[in-house]
Amino acid sequence: MKFSSPRNFYFLAGRLIPWCAVAAAVLALIGLYLGFFVAPTDYRQGDSYRIMFIHVPAAWMSMFIYLVMAGYSVANLVWNIKLSDVMAGALAPTGALFTFIALWTGALWGKPTWGTWWVWDMRLTTELILLFLYLGYIALRSAIDDPRRAARASALLALVGSVNVPIIYFSVKWWNTLHQGASVSITKAPTMAATMFAAMIVMAFACWMYTIAVVLARARAEILEREKHMGWVAEVVNGA
Repeated sequence: MKFSSPRNFYFLAGRLIPWCAVAAAVLALIGLYLGFFVAPTDYRQGDSYRIMFIHVPAAWMSMFIYLVMAGYSVANLVWNIKLSDVMAGALAPTGALFTFIALWTGALWGKPTWGTWWVWDMRLTTELILLFLYLGYIALRSAIDDPRRAARASALLALVGSVNVPIIYFSVKWWNTLHQGASVSITKAPTMAATMFAAMIVMAFACWMYTIAVVLARARAEILEREKHMGWVAEVVNGA
C-alpha cells in the first residue's frame, strides 16, 4: 500500500494532525458544555455524576487503544510491517494516560458515591492491571536496545495482555461488583437522558481525535529517528 511507506506515511500524518487536533478541541468544548451545563442533575447522585463525562470516555479509550495496539502488534509479528510497530509503540503512552485518567476520575466519583476513594472491585482492579500492562509495554520497549527484539517482545506482551480487556468489560456481569453496569450498549437503548448520552458520545469522539493527533505526532518523531540515514529525512530536517 502507498502509505505503508514510512516516507509517505510521515507526510500524510503531517497533514492529518492539525485537523484532528482542532476537531478534538472543538468536540471537547461541546462535550464539556453539554455535560456540565446542559445535562440535567441526576436525581440520585446530584451533580457528582458529571465526572462521568470524562471518566467513561477515558475508560472506553483505555480499552480500545490497547486492542488497537494489540492489532498492530499482530500485523508486525505476522507481516513484519515496520509502521505497525511504530504505531503500536506510539499508542502505548496515550493508552496509559487514558487508563490513569479513568482510574483517577473513578476515584473522584467513587468518594461521594461509595464513600471511599478505592475498593478492590473487579472492574477497578482489572483497569489497574491494564495500566501496569501499558507501563510494562513501554518499559520493555525501552529496555531492549535491538529494535527488532524490542518490537517482538513488546508485541508478545501486548497480545498476552489483550486477554485483560474483555475481563474489564464483562467484569460487572461475571462478578458481584459495586461498579454500575454499562449505561450504553450496542444492543440496548441508552439508560440515560438524551443530553447525557450526547455529551458522552461527543466526549468519546473528542478523545479519539486527540488520540489520533498525538499518536501520529509521536509516530512521525519515531519515523524520523528510525529513518535518519535516509535521504528524504535529511531533506525534511534541513527544510525545517
